[in-house]
Amino acid sequence: MKKGIHPDYHEVTLVMTDGTEIKTHSTLGKAGDVVRLDIDPSSHPAWTGVHRLVDTGGQLAKFNKRFAGFKK
Repeated sequence: MKKGIHPDYHEVTLVMTDGTEIKTHSTLGKAGDVVRLDIDPSSHPAWTGVHRLVDTGGQLAKFNKRFAGFKK
């Protein structure tokens, strides 16, 4: 490898959505940083097979308000 062109590869702590902590190596941040995940294998439908709505920025509430009077 050429010297001086690669990012620093160090240990970080990943915190899953359920609070589980995993120590791993990454080029993200600085050594010892904590990375909190919004979506991980314990919550993502691709791994769980269960679809769960995540309301980010009130989009789900806005949709429900807009279509509250709509009936089948």
